[in-house]
Amino acid sequence: MNFKKHLDLEGQHAFLGASKYHWINYDEAKVADVYNKYLAAQKGTMLHEFAAQCIRLGQKLPKSRKTLNMYVNDAIGFKMIPEQVLFYSENCFGTTDAIAFRNNFLRIHDYKSGVTPARMEQLEIYAALFCLEYKIKPSDIDIELRIYQSDEILHHKPTSEDLVPIIDKIITFDKIITKIRAEEG
Repeated sequence: MNFKKHLDLEGQHAFLGASKYHWINYDEAKVADVYNKYLAAQKGTMLHEFAAQCIRLGQKLPKSRKTLNMYVNDAIGFKMIPEQVLFYSENCFGTTDAIAFRNNFLRIHDYKSGVTPARMEQLEIYAALFCLEYKIKPSDIDIELRIYQSDEILHHKPTSEDLVPIIDKIITFDKIITKIRAEEG
């Protein structure tokens, strides 16, 4: 048998593909719902890329109460760096949407394009990773975390008491994972 070559599709996965087989159990409403969520996730990725480009270029958006505009304009105004990786180990790292550190003040902003309510824990982990990577005690700096979602801005000023347990878990859990990897290797 001479199988047809689909070179343009190699390495890709169809929405109704075999590797994501759960769709065979969906009804018409469920497949439409899941596909709409898939499209929303793709749009969110594109909006994040657009926002990062605006920030890098210093291109402010029209002033408004829209989530994207507020996020981009604030990040530019605070001279933040978009899409910055914070690294503790190969087991624990993450990419902030926007970050700045000046005069012992850490600022981390997160842009959410979805409707599921965001939680501050993600940003607290970023702050913990920042402290670990740059060897800074959370008690020695001031921190402000912001989530931009649904045309609102959520503010949080975590304390050392908020971040130290996260830092401790990162260190402990990283050791556990590293040990398991070494035993398997």
